[in-house]
Amino acid sequence: MKGAGMTMLTQEEIKFSNALKSVARNEGIKQYIQNSEELYPLFMRAAKRFVSGEKRPDAMKKAKELIEKGYLVSLEFIGENTKTADECQLAKEEFLSLIHELGAHRMKSTISFDLSHIGMAIDRKLGLENLKEMAQAAEQYELNLMISMEESEKTDRILEIYKEAASIYKNIGITLQVHLKRSLDDLTELLNYPGKIRLVKGAYQEPEELVIGRSEELTERYLKFIEKSVKANHPISIATHDEGILQQVLERGYIHDSNVELEMLDGVRPDLIKKVKDQGYHARVYVTYGTEWYLYLAHRIAEYPPNIYTAVSDIIGSETKVSPY
Repeated sequence: MKGAGMTMLTQEEIKFSNALKSVARNEGIKQYIQNSEELYPLFMRAAKRFVSGEKRPDAMKKAKELIEKGYLVSLEFIGENTKTADECQLAKEEFLSLIHELGAHRMKSTISFDLSHIGMAIDRKLGLENLKEMAQAAEQYELNLMISMEESEKTDRILEIYKEAASIYKNIGITLQVHLKRSLDDLTELLNYPGKIRLVKGAYQEPEELVIGRSEELTERYLKFIEKSVKANHPISIATHDEGILQQVLERGYIHDSNVELEMLDGVRPDLIKKVKDQGYHARVYVTYGTEWYLYLAHRIAEYPPNIYTAVSDIIGSETKVSPY
């Protein structure tokens, strides 16, 4: 769930965030860290605050614990921009295994993913067919899929594939990045489709002419998207950790709607989402797993630079400690 959003950043934090996003996309640095016997376990300590583990059982265990406490869950096998058809096949098979395991345990969940993880980056048809196969498998267990949004250059392809698949399967949702100027028009059109819409601020570095920067304007725009969706009686997921937005959502009564849920990333603000859940509202925790955790960790720090302090503390300490849900 990239771009879930935090409070506004200082200019220094924005510079740091942009620099970290650039480093995160450096394949050489990523490979160096993940192949280093010294660095890998250190960075993995920091990643464990936000990632359940590298294997599916890690995610299933965490999801089961959360469900037992009254939370909704969303699960993602981390990955994007898969480079070969064989790798896409392996990713799809892992998602199918996840779907069948959730179904066998009767664990209601949403399965989240990037279309570029299952083939879109290679071939549109491959991505679409893999999506349909996953949707059909999930449908038999009454599970839902949620397509994540990626860089703006992929937006048209993502939406086209979503619309085609959503015309057949009603259990597919789509993510919108509110910071993209085009997204209001996209929202208007997507309200005509049955799938849940997940609203995020947006985390990717984009050309300035395409986006609205972190500001009061973006916050009000985010609230406008929520209001428009609620008035249309459309299912939405408010994916944010921004306490200001959450306060407005509560005061305006948006979250009282049965079609509305709040979604937060595992390990980011367990205290905040617990308050929402304890008040009886729909509260979903986004749980991730997989070996591709490096980019995910970098995004968590880039979205909210003060997370660098907790990351360093986790690396230095012998055990990652996260506030309980």
